[in-house]
Amino acid sequence: MNIQNSRFVTSAASPGAFIRDGKPQLVFAGRSNVGKSSVINRLVNMRGFAKVSGTPGKTAHVNYFLLDDGAYLADLPGYGYAKVSDAERRRWGELMEAYFDSGLVTAGFLIVDSRHKPTADDVTMAGWFAGTGTPVVVVANKLDKLKKSEVEPNLARIADTLGVADVLPFSAETGLNRDALVNRLAGFF
Repeated sequence: MNIQNSRFVTSAASPGAFIRDGKPQLVFAGRSNVGKSSVINRLVNMRGFAKVSGTPGKTAHVNYFLLDDGAYLADLPGYGYAKVSDAERRRWGELMEAYFDSGLVTAGFLIVDSRHKPTADDVTMAGWFAGTGTPVVVVANKLDKLKKSEVEPNLARIADTLGVADVLPFSAETGLNRDALVNRLAGFF
């Protein structure tokens, strides 16, 4: 798989716009300020591939990126800290619920902040992934901001809170474990 052979395809603002061509859909989800776009950019090694913003909540649709013509990376709207109206927050919730109910999810990649215990919203998102019956990979971003002595306890706390056996430590800043994340993606093609 040549992950650098990737491109933006479309944004789906409603369920009728979801791509339904049979290719695997690898879903990236996370809180608004967790660095999801930075993880995607590091993954494909292209700055600006997914738009990074200093203002949480810029991803408002399901954004589809085609990876090496073999699978889609579906980037969901962030949750939690976005400063948007209640109506817009509801619209995002309805869009994500429709997406999870669509049967299109092949695998989930839940991006969390390695420095903090997962939030109630993170637990809810993990539950949505579990409800699809598909595998989920928890990616603990911002590992570069932890002291070495904090890494193992924080990863254990994340795994325990989300009820998963495995958490992939990651740093979008340094590229730590980028190849491991690419390999996990490739396993779903």
